Amino acid sequence: MLGSGLIQGLAVTARNFVGSFHDPKRLTTLEYPEKKTVLPEAFRNFPFLVSENAEDPMGTLRCVACQICEKECPPQCIYIEKSKDKKPDATGKMQIYPAIFLIDSSVCMNCQICVEVCPFDAIKMDHEYEIATQDRFKALLLDREQLAKPNSYFHSIRPEEAAEVDGRLATERKAAEEKAKAAAQAKAAAQAKPAPQAVAKPQPAPGGNPPKTTNPA
Repeated sequence: MLGSGLIQGLAVTARNFVGSFHDPKRLTTLEYPEKKTVLPEAFRNFPFLVSENAEDPMGTLRCVACQICEKECPPQCIYIEKSKDKKPDATGKMQIYPAIFLIDSSVCMNCQICVEVCPFDAIKMDHEYEIATQDRFKALLLDREQLAKPNSYFHSIRPEEAAEVDGRLATERKAAEEKAKAAAQAKAAAQAKPAPQAVAKPQPAPGGNPPKTTNPA
């Protein structure tokens, strides 16, 4: 029939048009900010620093100020200064920590390279995107207090990745504890081992020549 293809095409258009008013699968917009879309786990915005304890974020940062992310950052928006002292991390190990950690969010391009090069899983990409501000200078320069977020927050936005990271870190910490325990046991065993007794040398006779020794062979 002449024009049947045109009629079929118009029917598809009409069906999509009507469905866009009531079918959630066809809704292309949301009534933001009353409604917010559910972000996928792989969504990424500006980075944040992971801390182990929400009650003491500065004292339990995973970051040890190695400065790898600062060196690898393409737009050079990360600035780190190492501390001059050490303090225990979440596992009790003495570590250097970032005395200053800054990210210029006006320069950051959300490339995630800092996350990929970090050997301590200390920096991750955030889901927070409502970051508009009236001050485009100081307000966009984020310090470590603003960047630090607990591991529980990391689990809430990236549950699969956070579970994988926690499992790997737990394995590494267990191996380190076993190695330290074995070293301590070996040291204790070495200290408990009796020292070899010194062999007394023969003393020369008074007023005479030293005693002669014979070869057993």
